[in-house]
Amino acid sequence: MVGWVWRLSEGAHVTTSQSQPTPYPDVNAVMDLLLSGVRGILSDLFVGLYLQGSLASGDFDPLCSDIDFVVVTADQVPDEMLPALEAMHARIGISGLEMATKLDGDYIPKQALSGYDSAHAPYPHLGLDGHFAVEAGASDSIFQRHILRECGVVVAGPALRDWIEPVQPDDFRRAVRGVRDWWVTMADDPTRHTPEYQIHAVLTLCRSLYTLEHGTAVSKTVAARWAQETVGERWSALIEWALTSRHDPQSNRLSETLDFVGYALERGRFMPLASR
Repeated sequence: MVGWVWRLSEGAHVTTSQSQPTPYPDVNAVMDLLLSGVRGILSDLFVGLYLQGSLASGDFDPLCSDIDFVVVTADQVPDEMLPALEAMHARIGISGLEMATKLDGDYIPKQALSGYDSAHAPYPHLGLDGHFAVEAGASDSIFQRHILRECGVVVAGPALRDWIEPVQPDDFRRAVRGVRDWWVTMADDPTRHTPEYQIHAVLTLCRSLYTLEHGTAVSKTVAARWAQETVGERWSALIEWALTSRHDPQSNRLSETLDFVGYALERGRFMPLASR
Protein backbone atom coordinates (compact mmCIF):
# COMPACT_ATOMS: atom_id res chain seq x y z
CA MET A 1 0.00 0.00 0.00
CA VAL A 2 1.40 3.33 -1.04
CA GLY A 3 1.43 5.93 1.72
CA TRP A 4 3.26 8.82 3.28
CA VAL A 5 6.53 7.92 4.98
CA TRP A 6 6.79 8.50 8.73
CA ARG A 7 9.38 11.31 8.83
CA LEU A 8 9.70 12.54 12.38
CA SER A 9 12.92 14.44 11.74
CA GLU A 10 11.82 16.46 8.73
CA GLY A 11 8.93 18.55 10.02
CA ALA A 12 5.59 19.06 8.32
CA HIS A 13 5.20 18.12 4.69
CA VAL A 14 4.70 21.16 2.47
CA THR A 15 2.78 20.15 -0.62
CA THR A 16 3.47 21.74 -3.98
CA SER A 17 -0.08 21.27 -5.23
CA GLN A 18 -3.16 21.94 -3.13
CA SER A 19 -5.17 19.63 -5.39
CA GLN A 20 -2.80 16.69 -4.80
CA PRO A 21 -1.88 16.73 -1.10
CA THR A 22 -1.91 12.91 -0.85
CA PRO A 23 -1.29 9.92 -3.15
CA TYR A 24 -5.02 9.07 -2.98
CA PRO A 25 -7.27 10.71 -5.63
CA ASP A 26 -10.45 10.03 -3.65
CA VAL A 27 -8.99 11.75 -0.58
CA ASN A 28 -7.78 14.68 -2.67
CA ALA A 29 -11.26 15.15 -4.14
CA VAL A 30 -12.75 15.44 -0.66
CA MET A 31 -10.00 17.84 0.36
CA ASP A 32 -10.75 20.08 -2.61
CA LEU A 33 -14.40 20.26 -1.57
CA LEU A 34 -13.57 20.85 2.10
CA LEU A 35 -10.97 23.50 1.34
CA SER A 36 -13.34 25.42 -0.91
CA GLY A 37 -16.07 25.26 1.72
CA VAL A 38 -14.05 26.38 4.73
CA ARG A 39 -12.36 29.19 2.82
CA GLY A 40 -15.70 30.50 1.65
CA ILE A 41 -17.24 30.44 5.13
CA LEU A 42 -14.29 31.47 7.30
CA SER A 43 -12.83 34.08 4.94
CA ASP A 44 -10.06 36.00 6.76
CA LEU A 45 -10.44 33.70 9.76
CA PHE A 46 -9.02 30.80 7.73
CA VAL A 47 -5.31 30.06 8.31
CA GLY A 48 -4.81 26.58 6.91
CA LEU A 49 -6.08 23.06 6.32
CA TYR A 50 -3.96 20.08 7.39
CA LEU A 51 -4.09 16.29 7.53
CA GLN A 52 -2.90 14.29 10.49
CA GLY A 53 -3.53 10.76 11.74
CA SER A 54 -2.84 7.84 9.42
CA LEU A 55 -2.52 10.03 6.33
CA ALA A 56 0.44 11.74 7.99
CA SER A 57 1.96 8.78 9.83
CA GLY A 58 2.00 6.36 6.90
CA ASP A 59 -0.70 3.97 8.18
CA PHE A 60 -3.49 5.07 5.85
CA ASP A 61 -5.63 2.32 4.31
CA PRO A 62 -8.37 3.56 1.93
CA LEU A 63 -10.64 0.68 2.94
CA CYS A 64 -10.77 1.39 6.65
CA SER A 65 -8.90 4.57 7.62
CA ASP A 66 -10.39 7.96 8.44
CA ILE A 67 -9.45 11.33 6.97
CA ASP A 68 -8.23 13.16 10.06
CA PHE A 69 -8.10 16.89 9.38
CA VAL A 70 -7.47 20.12 11.25
CA VAL A 71 -8.62 23.55 10.17
CA VAL A 72 -6.47 26.19 11.85
CA THR A 73 -8.18 29.53 12.39
CA ALA A 74 -6.89 32.99 13.29
CA ASP A 75 -9.21 33.07 16.31
CA GLN A 76 -12.02 31.08 17.88
CA VAL A 77 -14.77 30.33 15.35
CA PRO A 78 -17.71 32.58 16.29
CA ASP A 79 -21.03 30.93 17.07
CA GLU A 80 -22.75 32.59 14.14
CA MET A 81 -20.49 30.71 11.69
CA LEU A 82 -21.24 27.27 13.11
CA PRO A 83 -24.54 26.66 11.25
CA ALA A 84 -22.87 27.41 7.91
CA LEU A 85 -20.01 25.02 8.70
CA GLU A 86 -22.47 22.34 9.80
CA ALA A 87 -24.43 22.71 6.58
CA MET A 88 -21.25 22.59 4.51
CA HIS A 89 -20.18 19.33 6.14
CA ALA A 90 -23.66 17.88 5.58
CA ARG A 91 -23.38 18.71 1.86
CA ILE A 92 -19.99 17.02 1.65
CA GLY A 93 -21.41 13.96 3.40
CA ILE A 94 -24.07 13.49 0.71
CA SER A 95 -21.85 14.57 -2.19
CA GLY A 96 -21.37 11.01 -3.40
CA LEU A 97 -17.58 11.26 -3.22
CA GLU A 98 -16.00 7.93 -2.28
CA MET A 99 -14.35 9.16 0.94
CA ALA A 100 -16.83 11.88 1.88
CA THR A 101 -18.10 10.09 4.99
CA LYS A 102 -14.58 9.46 6.32
CA LEU A 103 -13.94 13.02 7.51
CA ASP A 104 -13.08 13.47 11.19
CA GLY A 105 -11.59 16.74 12.36
CA ASP A 106 -11.37 19.92 14.40
CA TYR A 107 -11.33 23.69 14.01
CA ILE A 108 -8.53 24.96 16.27
CA PRO A 109 -7.35 28.56 16.78
CA LYS A 110 -3.71 29.18 15.92
CA GLN A 111 -2.85 30.28 19.46
CA ALA A 112 -4.18 27.00 20.89
CA LEU A 113 -1.59 25.01 18.93
CA SER A 114 1.32 26.44 20.90
CA GLY A 115 0.93 24.20 23.93
CA TYR A 116 -1.05 21.36 25.43
CA ASP A 117 -2.70 23.00 28.41
CA SER A 118 -5.66 23.77 26.13
CA ALA A 119 -5.68 20.38 24.37
CA HIS A 120 -9.03 19.46 25.93
CA ALA A 121 -10.67 22.86 25.40
CA PRO A 122 -13.93 22.80 23.42
CA TYR A 123 -13.62 23.47 19.68
CA PRO A 124 -15.87 22.79 16.69
CA HIS A 125 -15.55 19.12 15.82
CA LEU A 126 -16.85 16.92 13.00
CA GLY A 127 -17.28 13.27 13.98
CA LEU A 128 -17.35 10.23 11.74
CA ASP A 129 -21.09 9.99 12.33
CA GLY A 130 -21.48 13.37 10.61
CA HIS A 131 -22.31 15.14 13.87
CA PHE A 132 -20.89 18.67 14.01
CA ALA A 133 -20.70 20.43 17.37
CA VAL A 134 -18.43 22.26 19.79
CA GLU A 135 -16.83 19.53 21.90
CA ALA A 136 -13.91 19.01 24.27
CA GLY A 137 -10.70 17.68 22.75
CA ALA A 138 -10.13 13.93 22.55
CA SER A 139 -8.04 12.05 25.10
CA ASP A 140 -5.31 11.48 22.49
CA SER A 141 -5.00 15.17 21.56
CA ILE A 142 -1.35 15.25 22.56
CA PHE A 143 -0.55 12.54 20.00
CA GLN A 144 -2.53 14.32 17.33
CA ARG A 145 -0.63 17.54 17.92
CA HIS A 146 2.69 15.67 17.82
CA ILE A 147 1.85 14.07 14.47
CA LEU A 148 0.62 17.41 13.16
CA ARG A 149 3.90 19.07 14.16
CA GLU A 150 6.29 16.41 12.96
CA CYS A 151 4.71 15.07 9.79
CA GLY A 152 1.40 16.81 9.18
CA VAL A 153 0.29 17.11 5.55
CA VAL A 154 -0.27 20.70 4.43
CA VAL A 155 -3.32 20.98 2.19
CA ALA A 156 -3.27 24.79 2.34
CA GLY A 157 -1.48 27.27 4.56
CA PRO A 158 1.95 27.56 6.19
CA ALA A 159 3.84 24.68 7.81
CA LEU A 160 2.93 24.32 11.49
CA ARG A 161 6.16 23.13 13.06
CA ASP A 162 7.10 26.48 14.58
CA TRP A 163 3.63 26.97 16.04
CA ILE A 164 3.45 23.73 18.03
CA GLU A 165 5.64 23.01 21.02
CA PRO A 166 7.49 19.67 20.93
CA VAL A 167 6.03 17.07 23.25
CA GLN A 168 8.29 15.96 26.08
CA PRO A 169 8.68 12.21 26.82
CA ASP A 170 6.92 12.30 30.17
CA ASP A 171 4.03 14.29 28.68
CA PHE A 172 3.46 11.36 26.33
CA ARG A 173 3.63 8.90 29.21
CA ARG A 174 1.15 10.87 31.31
CA ALA A 175 -1.26 11.00 28.39
CA VAL A 176 -1.08 7.21 27.96
CA ARG A 177 -1.67 6.58 31.65
CA GLY A 178 -4.48 9.12 31.69
CA VAL A 179 -6.78 6.82 29.69
CA ARG A 180 -6.10 3.66 31.72
CA ASP A 181 -9.57 3.63 33.30
CA TRP A 182 -11.15 3.98 29.86
CA TRP A 183 -9.50 0.76 28.71
CA VAL A 184 -10.50 -1.04 31.91
CA THR A 185 -14.17 -0.61 30.98
CA MET A 186 -13.76 -2.36 27.62
CA ALA A 187 -14.60 -5.80 29.04
CA ASP A 188 -17.97 -4.52 30.30
CA ASP A 189 -18.97 -2.58 27.17
CA PRO A 190 -20.43 -4.80 24.40
CA THR A 191 -20.24 -1.91 21.91
CA ARG A 192 -16.47 -2.32 22.00
CA HIS A 193 -16.51 -6.05 21.27
CA THR A 194 -16.72 -5.83 17.47
CA PRO A 195 -13.84 -7.19 15.38
CA GLU A 196 -13.08 -3.66 14.19
CA TYR A 197 -12.77 -2.40 17.75
CA GLN A 198 -10.71 -5.41 18.81
CA ILE A 199 -8.19 -4.59 16.09
CA HIS A 200 -8.19 -0.94 17.17
CA ALA A 201 -7.58 -1.96 20.78
CA VAL A 202 -4.65 -4.25 20.02
CA LEU A 203 -2.86 -1.78 17.73
CA THR A 204 -3.54 1.24 19.94
CA LEU A 205 -2.23 -0.54 23.03
CA CYS A 206 0.89 -1.60 21.14
CA ARG A 207 1.47 2.07 20.43
CA SER A 208 0.79 2.93 24.07
CA LEU A 209 3.36 0.41 25.26
CA TYR A 210 5.89 1.79 22.78
CA THR A 211 5.22 5.30 24.05
CA LEU A 212 5.64 4.27 27.69
CA GLU A 213 8.92 2.57 26.83
CA HIS A 214 10.43 5.24 24.56
CA GLY A 215 8.62 8.46 25.48
CA THR A 216 7.55 9.24 21.92
CA ALA A 217 4.94 8.31 19.33
CA VAL A 218 5.22 6.23 16.18
CA SER A 219 2.67 4.80 13.78
CA LYS A 220 0.56 1.85 14.91
CA THR A 221 2.26 -0.42 12.39
CA VAL A 222 5.73 0.45 13.63
CA ALA A 223 4.62 0.02 17.25
CA ALA A 224 2.96 -3.32 16.49
CA ARG A 225 6.11 -4.71 14.87
CA TRP A 226 8.13 -3.51 17.85
CA ALA A 227 5.64 -5.16 20.22
CA GLN A 228 5.90 -8.48 18.43
CA GLU A 229 9.60 -8.50 19.23
CA THR A 230 9.19 -7.16 22.76
CA VAL A 231 6.07 -8.31 24.61
CA GLY A 232 6.54 -12.04 24.24
CA GLU A 233 5.61 -14.85 21.88
CA ARG A 234 2.20 -15.28 23.50
CA TRP A 235 0.91 -12.10 21.85
CA SER A 236 2.71 -12.24 18.52
CA ALA A 237 -0.08 -14.06 16.63
CA LEU A 238 -2.76 -11.74 18.02
CA ILE A 239 -0.80 -8.66 16.94
CA GLU A 240 -0.25 -10.17 13.49
CA TRP A 241 -4.00 -10.80 13.26
CA ALA A 242 -4.68 -7.15 14.12
CA LEU A 243 -2.26 -5.98 11.44
CA THR A 244 -3.63 -8.19 8.67
CA SER A 245 -7.36 -8.57 9.40
CA ARG A 246 -8.62 -5.01 9.10
CA HIS A 247 -10.93 -5.93 6.21
CA ASP A 248 -12.39 -9.13 7.67
CA PRO A 249 -15.64 -8.29 9.50
CA GLN A 250 -16.11 -11.93 10.50
CA SER A 251 -12.79 -12.26 12.26
CA ASN A 252 -13.15 -12.31 16.02
CA ARG A 253 -10.60 -12.81 18.80
CA LEU A 254 -12.39 -11.15 21.68
CA SER A 255 -11.11 -13.37 24.48
CA GLU A 256 -7.48 -12.93 23.44
CA THR A 257 -8.00 -9.22 22.90
CA LEU A 258 -9.40 -8.72 26.39
CA ASP A 259 -6.48 -10.70 27.80
CA PHE A 260 -4.07 -8.45 25.89
CA VAL A 261 -5.81 -5.34 27.24
CA GLY A 262 -5.26 -6.66 30.75
CA TYR A 263 -1.64 -7.52 30.00
CA ALA A 264 -0.93 -4.10 28.47
CA LEU A 265 -2.47 -2.24 31.40
CA GLU A 266 -0.53 -4.31 33.91
CA ARG A 267 2.76 -3.91 32.03
CA GLY A 268 2.21 -0.18 31.65
CA ARG A 269 1.48 0.31 35.34
CA PHE A 270 4.95 -0.73 36.41
CA MET A 271 6.86 1.30 33.82
CA PRO A 272 8.64 4.30 35.38
CA LEU A 273 7.22 7.73 34.58
CA ALA A 274 10.61 9.29 33.90
CA SER A 275 13.35 7.88 31.72
CA ARG A 276 16.16 6.25 33.61
